[in-house]
Amino acid sequence: MALTATDLVIEARSRIREIAPAAFAADHEGAVLIDVREPAEYETGHIPGAINIPRGVLEFQVDAHPAVAGVSDPALSHKARPIVLYCRTGGRAALAALNLQRMGFTDVRSIEGGIVGWEAAGLPLTQR
Repeated sequence: MALTATDLVIEARSRIREIAPAAFAADHEGAVLIDVREPAEYETGHIPGAINIPRGVLEFQVDAHPAVAGVSDPALSHKARPIVLYCRTGGRAALAALNLQRMGFTDVRSIEGGIVGWEAAGLPLTQR
């Protein structure tokens, strides 16, 4: 039986840790916050302090793959460093979190509900 995108997200969520927006806002010391949405989405508003590494290139950024011109993002250089991911509603971030875990990252979480959940909790966005 073929899996759907929804099936993949459900499986990923069962294997990762999610953090409530308010919990992350209250205590995120030392964590790298990565917005895995596309650049145009990021520019419409993002969580303060987030860096944008789109879902489509995230895994390639870890190993300085030729697909990203052999460049690795410094945010992904320490596999024990806490990483928190988010997207619009949490699906892409869950898939990304699972893959980073598979790649040896030991402290990866996803913001529950993504940026939609963040906004619903009344937390601020920035466009800088």
